[in-house]
Amino acid sequence: MSEERTVLRVPELPESVADATVVALHKQPGDRVRRDDLLAELETDKVVLEVPAPTSGVLDEYTVEEGAVVEADAVLGYISAGAPAETAPEKPAPTAEPEAEQGPAAREDEQRPERAAPPPPSPAVRRLLAEHDLDAAEIAGSGQNGRVLKEDVERFLSEREAKPTEPAPARTEEPAVSGRPAASAPAEKPPPAAEPEPAPASAPPTPPEPPRARPSAQAPVPSGTRGEERVSMSRLRARIAERLLHAKQSTAMLTTFNEVDLSEVMALRARHKDAFQERHGVRLGFMGFFVTACALALRRFPVINAALDGNEIVYHHHADIGIAVSSPRGLVVPVLRDAGQLSLAAIEGRIREFAERARDGRLDLDDLRGGTFTITNGGVFGSLLSTPILNPPQSAILGMHATQERPVARNGEVVIRPMMYVALSYDHRLIDGADAVRFLVAVKESLEDPGRMLLDL
Repeated sequence: MSEERTVLRVPELPESVADATVVALHKQPGDRVRRDDLLAELETDKVVLEVPAPTSGVLDEYTVEEGAVVEADAVLGYISAGAPAETAPEKPAPTAEPEAEQGPAAREDEQRPERAAPPPPSPAVRRLLAEHDLDAAEIAGSGQNGRVLKEDVERFLSEREAKPTEPAPARTEEPAVSGRPAASAPAEKPPPAAEPEPAPASAPPTPPEPPRARPSAQAPVPSGTRGEERVSMSRLRARIAERLLHAKQSTAMLTTFNEVDLSEVMALRARHKDAFQERHGVRLGFMGFFVTACALALRRFPVINAALDGNEIVYHHHADIGIAVSSPRGLVVPVLRDAGQLSLAAIEGRIREFAERARDGRLDLDDLRGGTFTITNGGVFGSLLSTPILNPPQSAILGMHATQERPVARNGEVVIRPMMYVALSYDHRLIDGADAVRFLVAVKESLEDPGRMLLDL
């Protein structure tokens, strides 16, 4: 039997990730598993890796426990090719007396222990359940052994949302908690269908981060009483803290500011957003304009796109622009490869995909690797002005902020315009102030006159 055992190993980790933490083991020794069943979850500095079963069989044992730190290719456990689930159930021993009383009925119940206790959902599904205040027990799972999948939750939400919409005109007393105006809506018995509407599933017109930052899974809920609670930092949070501190201590960071009149971009978007979405299948937001403007400016000022490597300057002949995105686990920065070669539709589509995958915990390590420049948008959370911190080894980062109507002077007159403050933080060891300011002015000019981007001016 031993020669038939398959080794369950830690998948290959990239060079920048030394090890991973075992955060969940989803099967028990003796359980029957099928190929690609989720067996373990490993948290790295950047993403959560799911370890599927490499073959079908029976899980013999785990060689690690939850919380253990493992390296690439380490052994997690063993799977045997046999299927002794029917001949060697593990639970009859402590229930010997009931078995004698019930006879075949007790043995029949023991044949389906997995159905009685479905495997726990994946982290992405757990976050989706938490967003909508759902219990996995109330949803019929279509996965292996009744496991609740993301598709099951989405189907449950769509069915729940559809039910109250039909009787709504006849039952005017039923409240509407979605925020839409309703003349007769006493807030006595909120229907469950209203919850999915504000969820951050659709891509917003500005950056595609979730509209509300939910606390991480480790964050304790205040009890209202005096006291304190200590929780361990997640690997991602610890990595963020390490990198931010390193950026502050190892760079000569300076920030320059400007403001952008977004009247022309907003007018252009208002004229063409419907046709754009119909043709390309994605909403026309504002981030695509900012990415395009930055890619053009990086071409004009290559030192902004460069990096220091010891005593050498590395000039990149491509613009791989990272887009800072909030996720339930913390801030992540997926990278748009060759952003200067992408159309607005391609940029918006990829950003939306990044946002959805970050929310569901499905970003790959390759999505986060590299990057020559970063854009972050605190405006979606209401930030009016900030000084973004560099993302080493990059030498510059652009910070976007909230758009507000403000009085500005135009041609000797005071007018109201939608204005946004923008900030460029840069490493002064490499980038002179003149280049930083001219880069930010070039971005401003492209956004205030979008035709310049089309003409590459």
